[in-house]
Order: sequence, then structure tokens, then C-alpha cells
Amino acid sequence: MFQFAATTGSGGSILGLVGPFVLMFVVFYFLLIRPQQKKTKTRNSMLKALKKGDKVVTIGGLHGTITEISDDIVVLRVNDVTKLTFDRGSISHAVTIAEGKE
Repeated sequence: MFQFAATTGSGGSILGLVGPFVLMFVVFYFLLIRPQQKKTKTRNSMLKALKKGDKVVTIGGLHGTITEISDDIVVLRVNDVTKLTFDRGSISHAVTIAEGKE
């Protein structure tokens, strides 16, 4: 009888040790992993939707208008004569008309 009581006690302690780790993983998933996946998905869809004539800002803060675009290269017109070539992934965001008027 003593042996049976000792076995059930050790089984409960394993569940007590694993439970907090499972709870911690669930919290990390909803607070860190899931929002990051959403942000990455939104950014990738924005990069795919870029087209010639869009006004964009690079990761470095350079503002320009897309003059040429391919699968992985974007050529930006910065002023009337200056054109710069960037990797498509270096585009931070597209500037909307409302942002341009401010």
C-alpha cells in the first residue's frame, strides 16, 4: 500500500513541473510569435503589391518614387536626375497620399 501512494505522488509532481512550461509557451505564442507572423505576412503582401509610380520610403529613410521594378530590384527616382537601385526587401513602407500632404 505504501508503494502505491508513492507512485501517485510522483506522477502529480511531473504534471506540476510540465504545466508551467506549457502555460509559458502559450503566453509566448500569443504575445510574441503570432504578432510577428502577422507583421511579416502584411509586409510581404505590401512588397508584392508595389508597382511603378508608387512613392516609398526605404529602411534607411530615403524617400523616392519607383521608376522600375523587377522580382528583387527596385529603381527609385529621388529627384529629377538621380535614380538609385535598391533591393526590394529594403523598402520599409509605401507612402500614402494622406501622408504626403502632411
